[in-house]
Amino acid sequence: MWRILTSFILFTWALNANAAVILQYHHVSDTTPASTSISVESFRIHMNYLTNNNYNVIKLSDILGQIKHGNKLPPKTVAITFDDGYLNVLTNADPILKQHSFPYTLFISANEISKQHAGMLSWQQIEGLAQSGVDIANHSSDHLHLNRKFSDESIKQWQTRITQDLANTEQQILEHTQQSHKMLAYPYGEYNTQLQQLVTKLGYIGIGQHSGALWEKSDFSAIPRFPASGRFSNIETLAIKLQSLAMPVTQLVNANSQLDQHATTSVKKRPVLTVTLDPADVDTRQLYCYILGQRVEPKWLDKTRFSISSPTDLPAGRSRYNCTAPSLSQSGYYWFSQPWINRNADGTWYQQ
Repeated sequence: MWRILTSFILFTWALNANAAVILQYHHVSDTTPASTSISVESFRIHMNYLTNNNYNVIKLSDILGQIKHGNKLPPKTVAITFDDGYLNVLTNADPILKQHSFPYTLFISANEISKQHAGMLSWQQIEGLAQSGVDIANHSSDHLHLNRKFSDESIKQWQTRITQDLANTEQQILEHTQQSHKMLAYPYGEYNTQLQQLVTKLGYIGIGQHSGALWEKSDFSAIPRFPASGRFSNIETLAIKLQSLAMPVTQLVNANSQLDQHATTSVKKRPVLTVTLDPADVDTRQLYCYILGQRVEPKWLDKTRFSISSPTDLPAGRSRYNCTAPSLSQSGYYWFSQPWINRNADGTWYQQ
């Protein structure tokens, strides 16, 4: 009887799993910087894989709307996104996407578009993409690190500056495309607790660059995406990520990504993150975390909570704690990622 009840619980969990995977690209080109680029042929392979394996590619705005309203998504739901607004998205990616009838979202920085940099889309081209069904969304005005206050800036002044920055791009997108999705892709994937709170207050959905799937209980000020360019463009590893499930996290403790805002030196170097999850369908015996290329065992505090900390000091710049675990009832791994942002030892910001 207990086995039947347990099977029913797991089956019910599987039915209620309402997850989607978001892919993030920048350049689609054979000649642009390797770290942010995917070759045209590799991009074609990615899109062919989605079609051949019956993935449901849906607009990100539709996915977020369906999840927020409690509606069910079809199995194997994927969204495709591009950051920055490079011309090669139009010349190289768009024709391939149209062959597959795949919708996508383009995150742009309005002031950078207006400067007409070489290799960037123009407003006229963006208008054309919007008319063809592409979602155009906010990537800030000048692609600055939104989480960073100026040295002479108060919290209130920072809040005012960021509010105006986001409003400027949102208004320009509206004027040129008649769209206003209020989706913000954080430049460089960087955010902190203060920025998350401000973004939420302003009515935006905040979208990062940390890995993992999206579900109804995701933090809508820190939506994960899987980078799919550069060293992440390998189709074999991407295929595994496309099958990922959203780790059923219900609470995070000590999760402010910007480490210099924590009180103690130890937290700034080796933050201890405490994660509470619903373990009903998670094989917790095989839950492992990966930090700076090393596998690190989580410390289980009870049946639903574990803590994780880096065994070495986190470097200046961006790093992550990534944790995965198999599902007990489904194909694929539950996936969770926590990003961190650290300053240089002398307190200055690292250079992008």
